[in-house]
Amino acid sequence: MGEFELLGRIRERLAAAGPRIQLGSGDDAAISVPGGATATSVDALVEGVHFRRGQATLGQIGHKALATALSDLAAMGAEAGEAYIALGVPPDLDEDGCLELLDGMAALAEATGTTLAGGDLSRAAELFLAVTVVGHAPEASALVSRSGASPGDALVLTGEIGAAAAGLRLLEDSTLETLSIDADCRVEHTTAGSTRQSAAKRAAGLVGRQLEPVARLGAGRALARAGATAMIDLSDGLGGDAGHLAASSGVGLRIEAGALPLAPGVEEVAGAIGRDPIELAAGGGEDYELLAAIPAEKLGEATAAVRGTEGIALTRIGEVVAGEGVELRLPGGRLLEPEGFDQLT
Repeated sequence: MGEFELLGRIRERLAAAGPRIQLGSGDDAAISVPGGATATSVDALVEGVHFRRGQATLGQIGHKALATALSDLAAMGAEAGEAYIALGVPPDLDEDGCLELLDGMAALAEATGTTLAGGDLSRAAELFLAVTVVGHAPEASALVSRSGASPGDALVLTGEIGAAAAGLRLLEDSTLETLSIDADCRVEHTTAGSTRQSAAKRAAGLVGRQLEPVARLGAGRALARAGATAMIDLSDGLGGDAGHLAASSGVGLRIEAGALPLAPGVEEVAGAIGRDPIELAAGGGEDYELLAAIPAEKLGEATAAVRGTEGIALTRIGEVVAGEGVELRLPGGRLLEPEGFDQLT
């Protein structure tokens, strides 16, 4: 497989460039004419850290690489624009495998209005994908950072959490080989001959959130328009990411754990591995839902906007208070120590 032959095949598969791209893939650099304000983020997925090829198809890995990067734009309330991909190719990944990776990205790019505008290829010891995404807004004030929350704001969460963490346990924990979940995400114990593969198939709602996450781009724009004062996506877990938002805004966050919207099946998987379901959901990470602070009087407008844009719920889970740090209060008053994933530990 030659680099330039592969790049040629990749360019043949790319969709037409978006309206902001004057010159796309194939030259030394892309040329864009964005106008307004831009938000740029870089994200990386490394084999053995963020994914394992034995657990996901190459198309799913490509999808996840782009989705996790786009989630950062969602957290800013930006419209997706362009993506640039640096791909590290290990010796055991052939040309068709690289194209399968691209196809997973390209399908998501088309669905989200993202232009794959360029990138780079290199030999590597392990498969890695580094994705730079650029989002757009009419002006900088239309974008939402982590630093604007004020005491009295409502703390809200899109969708449901815990599915990705539960899905990962179904993929990795050998003790769950006799555990499956039906189409309604109710747990039932199967016969000893059931395989983990069939269990994962029946638990597609959980495993799918781990392997093919959703970037809440529509919800992010809806929350920004409704007046969100601060926002972050839940990549490293509610506990850790809430701490980032609190620190950036110079406030405290009080979260009622009983209000957290857990995805169906999380409680059952947590019980099977001896974990508290709230601890699993709050510390597991990779949900890519949005945590936002918003003035309490705008909560109704925001809820309707998110529902109308993506068809998902917006749940009030607490409030912003004066002070610092995150207080995660369980039913009965016990405090749960906020946890999150650390990329370097």
